[in-house]
Amino acid sequence: MIVTTTPSVEGKTISQYRGIVTGEAILGANLFKDFFAGIRDLVGGRSAAYEKVLSDARKVALDELTERASELGANAVVGVDLDYEVLGQANGMLMVSASGTAVVLR
Repeated sequence: MIVTTTPSVEGKTISQYRGIVTGEAILGANLFKDFFAGIRDLVGGRSAAYEKVLSDARKVALDELTERASELGANAVVGVDLDYEVLGQANGMLMVSASGTAVVLR
């Protein structure tokens, strides 16, 4: 399945629009893990532990998006947008959401 942030795919024609599709991943924060990850992994202002969690969450959201598009009979998702939100008490959760338009390309 082709997944792109652009509104079209070069060299392909959109023959059908199947609808808007979404995928989400919500992660809870573990304060002790976060504290030690910050101490252990913080190098040059970056935390490898946080980056890995964000990467995994983004993959889950995009996998859900493509699964829902496939269920609609689409072979591509165009106009994909990724959003990151902090939720919950004391901002203890992170949500990654992906949305786009499921289409059939020919």
